Amino acid sequence: DCIKANAKSCGECIQAGPNCGWCKKTDFLQEGEPTSARCDDLAALKSKGCPVEDIENPRGSKQVLEDREVTNRKIGAAEKLKPEAITQIQPQKLVLKLRVGEPQTFSLKFKRAEDYPIDLYYLMDLSYSMKDDLENVKSLGTALMLEMEKITSDFRIGFGSFVEKTVMPYISTTPAKLRNPCTGDQNCTSPFSYKNVLSLTSEGNKFNELVGKQHISGNLDSPEGGFDAIMQVAVCGEQIGWRNVTRLLVFSTDAGFHFAGDGKLGGIVLPNDGKCHLENNVYTMSHYYDYPSIAHLVQKLSENNIQTIFAVTEEFQAVYKELKNLIPKSAVGTLSSNSSNVIQLIIDAYNSLSSEVILENSKLPKGVIISYKSFCKNGVNDTQEDGRKCSNISIGDEVKFEISVTANECPKKGQNETIKIKPLGFTEEVEINLQFICECQCQSEGEPNSPACHEGNGTFECGACRCNEGRIGRLCECSTDEVNSEDMDAYCRRENSTEICSNNGECICGQCVCKKRENTNEVYSGKYCECDNFNCDRSNGLICGGNGICKCRVCECFPNFTGSACDCSLDTFPCMASNGQICNGRGTCECGTCNCTDPKFQGPTCEMCQTCLGVCAEHKDCVQCRAFDKGEKKETCSQECMHFNMTRVESRDKLPQPGQPDPLSHCKEKDVDDCWFYFTYSVNSNGEANVHVVETPECPSGPDIIPIVAGVVAGIVLIGLALLLIWKLLMIIHDRREFAKFEKEKMNAKWDTVSQEAFICIKATVV
Repeated sequence: DCIKANAKSCGECIQAGPNCGWCKKTDFLQEGEPTSARCDDLAALKSKGCPVEDIENPRGSKQVLEDREVTNRKIGAAEKLKPEAITQIQPQKLVLKLRVGEPQTFSLKFKRAEDYPIDLYYLMDLSYSMKDDLENVKSLGTALMLEMEKITSDFRIGFGSFVEKTVMPYISTTPAKLRNPCTGDQNCTSPFSYKNVLSLTSEGNKFNELVGKQHISGNLDSPEGGFDAIMQVAVCGEQIGWRNVTRLLVFSTDAGFHFAGDGKLGGIVLPNDGKCHLENNVYTMSHYYDYPSIAHLVQKLSENNIQTIFAVTEEFQAVYKELKNLIPKSAVGTLSSNSSNVIQLIIDAYNSLSSEVILENSKLPKGVIISYKSFCKNGVNDTQEDGRKCSNISIGDEVKFEISVTANECPKKGQNETIKIKPLGFTEEVEINLQFICECQCQSEGEPNSPACHEGNGTFECGACRCNEGRIGRLCECSTDEVNSEDMDAYCRRENSTEICSNNGECICGQCVCKKRENTNEVYSGKYCECDNFNCDRSNGLICGGNGICKCRVCECFPNFTGSACDCSLDTFPCMASNGQICNGRGTCECGTCNCTDPKFQGPTCEMCQTCLGVCAEHKDCVQCRAFDKGEKKETCSQECMHFNMTRVESRDKLPQPGQPDPLSHCKEKDVDDCWFYFTYSVNSNGEANVHVVETPECPSGPDIIPIVAGVVAGIVLIGLALLLIWKLLMIIHDRREFAKFEKEKMNAKWDTVSQEAFICIKATVV
């Protein structure tokens, strides 16, 4: 990202990303590299040889300017604080220095203060259908005062009423109906749009007195003009008497509402201007401005920190619940048919609204984003949109938010900006001054019209020239009129070549500026852009085998590597044989591989020999003749077997064990008498062979005749007994079968005799 930004100055570089730095070292660039090559990833700049102290890399920061602790106090405390002296949000003011792409994070603490002042304005629909409700509201002041004393010791209440716009078709404009819009003998007051009956006061009796003098009015259509009234209550703060405390607006009606566009029915087309138009506490422009839109109301209610409670009858619950979803920090309560439950409704709605805190921020400058993370009660954490709020907060509970502010671009003029964050429905806010880091420190230290920039044709800053208008080149040495001159192109050709900048760059002001490739790791360089770092020999698919650096199409290998592609390792460890010798002493180690010089030996370390005897078999006869004076070489022992030093030991335990410096072979061989003898063979660093042999062979003892004969005789006897037992068993089985056969034949003969006698008796009886 840093290279692709093609930054011409340090300021442009640091705006390319949070990890981009600018090298201000004067001689940092290689020949042919553009000024933008000074901008790169921090690690890349260090690897290219830019000292840390020469890298411009300003970082963002935060500074808290105002940090009053949140207020801790109890209801009924002797100390009475002014509303502006109570703190529920911390900190109150801070400065964030933002660098593009680098978030700055701070913590915000919110704590619901106990005994916090409340202003409540009761806005009531006085159309004819609310006649019975008015009777119950007349005593609301003192009753509500008593209930609210349980929550706060500083409570004020006000009252306003509304009916409808005073034009057709909303009301009848006949003179008689304007005097009394009700039918029959009902005495009703003239219709009006909105009237501020009582500004906010702490005198409950005064509320009862003034509300008691109110009379019902009337209109023609079912929806009422309540939105006009809400707008005036929100924007006419001075007339209503709002303080910077908790502001509650109770909107009481038994009907629906008109909104923006409905004014056309009465010929009113001008959009609501969202301004205060109260004269003598009466809204005078209802016939001139349309009803406000829902979005317009949301904006004004939010700007003025007003929380709305809709006290509506059961019939219109569904409509106002949908409206509640569009208006933050609002609640809906079910009003009984005569408003007898209004006090409990207000208390419940207030508890519901005050148990949730929702953060909102003012409009953000272009390119600035903000994110929230909440840390609520009982370990509940959330992010994104849900990170703005915490629910189920009781009085005295403390919650925290983690807020991150990120700038994705610098303002065009680089000026500071201010944003504000506040909890919805509260007047307190956090003011954040945003200061954007769009330039480097070294730019303020620049030298205008510097001699280093070709006779003062530019400002020398951050190690490079920033050319004056009409000048170009790394040192501002050319004017824009000279750029396409053929004479300049001649300086960009190599000898005997027609290619400008080797076809790898542009000739600017008689100097080659090498072009960039899609892969930002691949770079052209050189006076004529004739060099690059990606056209070197490869090994295993890697440039320079991954064991070197490609410079101007030639590999510069790392230590212990050589070759055109750095694919030849000088490390001899892979060639080390098991006996500790390189290639087993039978070859040479070339590029980490053994080249066996003895044709009989092969394998990775020249240790495999298909036609060779092993060490033990090779030296068996010599060890036998020297240690025991026997064997095939007994007669020639002194001539053929004196090439090693021999040491006798008492037992196998005394033989040298593995782990000594010299390669060692343990041997077990048979001599001419079929006895086993044990020895070791090793070669020390001086090439001397050493043999250690156990002085006493292990010969097998002869067989013991008596046990063998006794065993054979016992075996014959046992086999004979077994055969006799088998024969006896077979005879018993045979005899039993014969006896059973005899018994069966005997029974058959007896049956024949009885049958014959019975036949003679039957015959005699018949005769």
